[in-house]
Amino acid sequence: MAKKKKQHQDRGTGGGSTQSLPWKKNDELILEIENMGSQGEGIGRADGYALFVKDALVGDVIRARIIKTKKQYGYARMMELIQPSPDRVEPACPVARQCGGCQLQHCSYPRQLAWKQEKIAHCLQRIGGLDVRLPGEKSSDESAPLERDDVGRDTGTPVVMEPIMGMQEPYHYRNKAQFPVGYDRDGHLVTGFYAGRTHQVIPHTDCLIQHPCNQVILDTVLTFMKEYQISAYCEESHTGLIRHILIRVGKATGQVMVCLVMKGKKLPHAEAFVERLLECKLNDEKFSIASICLNVNQEKTNRILGNEIVPLYGQSYIEDSIGDIRYRISPLSFYQVNPEQTKRLYETALEYADLQGGEVVWDLYCGIGTISLFLSQKADKVCGVEIIPQAIENARENARMNHIHNTEFFVGAAEDVVPQKYAESGGRLRADVVVLDPPRKGCDEKLLETVVRMEPDRIVYVSCDPATLARDAKYLCGKGYALKRVRGCDMFGMSYHVETVCLFTQLVGGSTDESS
Repeated sequence: MAKKKKQHQDRGTGGGSTQSLPWKKNDELILEIENMGSQGEGIGRADGYALFVKDALVGDVIRARIIKTKKQYGYARMMELIQPSPDRVEPACPVARQCGGCQLQHCSYPRQLAWKQEKIAHCLQRIGGLDVRLPGEKSSDESAPLERDDVGRDTGTPVVMEPIMGMQEPYHYRNKAQFPVGYDRDGHLVTGFYAGRTHQVIPHTDCLIQHPCNQVILDTVLTFMKEYQISAYCEESHTGLIRHILIRVGKATGQVMVCLVMKGKKLPHAEAFVERLLECKLNDEKFSIASICLNVNQEKTNRILGNEIVPLYGQSYIEDSIGDIRYRISPLSFYQVNPEQTKRLYETALEYADLQGGEVVWDLYCGIGTISLFLSQKADKVCGVEIIPQAIENARENARMNHIHNTEFFVGAAEDVVPQKYAESGGRLRADVVVLDPPRKGCDEKLLETVVRMEPDRIVYVSCDPATLARDAKYLCGKGYALKRVRGCDMFGMSYHVETVCLFTQLVGGSTDESS
């Protein structure tokens, strides 16, 4: 539903062609939100023209102003909420709309979970060409596949998703935060989070999805910087000292790390800084500061962390546990930000792997060995691959610390290491189970090709992006594997991100791709 205020014709400048668009920038209209975009935006249609609107929900009726137009869709800003969606709630955070960290605080948590589950299913259907159904969803003919785009292929057997794993408490769940430091328009020193799609710092030290102890630490750091006149870094001029404040919390151990990301290698009045932090009273007696360090990043870049760590107090790491496995975590380590949900995610991956004790498992993109060590409890041997050398050092140390002796870790990009190991074996390298836990961009096709050649009985894919998961699922299902199980896990409440665990099993007869 949309009511026009005016109509506009955009005319092409070449070849005499004319292109009609019903709307132009700054036009206002009444819009009913009918769908959600991949990043949590509301989508409404005006005369068939799709408009994406930040902070809008399905069921909202709004007055919107168009801010950008493209050929087939545009973007609009919500100017007035005329009729709220039944799923709309009041955001708990006062800066939720300005801050870029939470995109869905205005949406009830049950609806967030339902939308994330739908997002996974729709990607697997539309991009992967797979007959995936939501829990309880049926077609009129139980044996018939759902209607879908004619892309990819499936095995002819519908896959019903298992219910998404939601959080008991979708606030204060994060164990890691990176707060940029800067100045407001009046020149006051501030820290907080970047506004969406900008590098403007929204001043805020009490983030509701971060651990409560962060507020005390941030206030202490800012007070210290003001007292000793220590400058914040400026990206434009490449001047100033303090770039970010990194805080990590071991929720199981109570250990807290404070790390200043700096342009320089030395912090003025470092002893006073350490003393000030150790004196501050954290909000929960269970937690205490165990590590204070510096991270040196002297590059003119928007990359947050550099490679050099300078310890000021304690070790340059903290420890935490997931289940029975204890992990050592440095400022550079990749470690899932939601340990309670991570345990459920890894337990699901372990269930899908169906290890009986004699299997060889390859864990690709293994990080500090979080999944590798989890799987090693039920496997004969686990081989992990990770591109970051320090992460592999952490993985080996984590194995030693947990008295685990059936793991082996390799440094390098998975798409390089695995094909190389396969070639060195003369094509004899095999795995019973392969676990894929890639970054947001998904797996390199060269890696997937080698994984298929290794002929694992099962592939467990842990994904943080449903779109790249669907792309890779399409490849695997064209190379002799079938998607058997799918389950979402909400690791990031209040945001549009979602994790997914999938199980692929080898079809009898091998590849279904006639070209291979």
